Amino acid sequence: MRTAVLLLSLLLLGGCEKLARNMYEQPRFAPVAPVPGTVATDARPELEDAKTNPLPVTMALLQHGRERFDVYCAPCHSPVGDGDGRVARRGFPHPPSYHIDRLRNAPDRHFFDVMTKGYGVMRPYADRVPPEDRWAIVAYIRALQLSQHAPLADSK
Repeated sequence: MRTAVLLLSLLLLGGCEKLARNMYEQPRFAPVAPVPGTVATDARPELEDAKTNPLPVTMALLQHGRERFDVYCAPCHSPVGDGDGRVARRGFPHPPSYHIDRLRNAPDRHFFDVMTKGYGVMRPYADRVPPEDRWAIVAYIRALQLSQHAPLADSK
């Protein structure tokens, strides 16, 4: 009797394999591809395509830009933007100082594009830093530049 029950149990368990397979081999659907010519809802083309900073420069924007700069930029560029950050001091190539004439005269779009696409050994940050934050960082970089190169006439 025990042998018959054991044999019957083994036969029934063999049928469970088909049920288990059905669980793992379910129909799959391909993700929906975007329709050509459409823009994703989270995209803001006015931020991506602007030539100059499209955000109004306020104290809140500068504070937010500084916060993002400290997280993403300062490790290489240093807190003052002179290119002597902690990462550079440990053997990574030094980035240029934001205070050289070439970068002080560069358009806002240059900084935004470098953050978006990368430049030289700098990796792109578009996947980590949204456009609003990149523009906030650009505003903060301009404030850093002004802090080191404010016209003497403005000090009175």
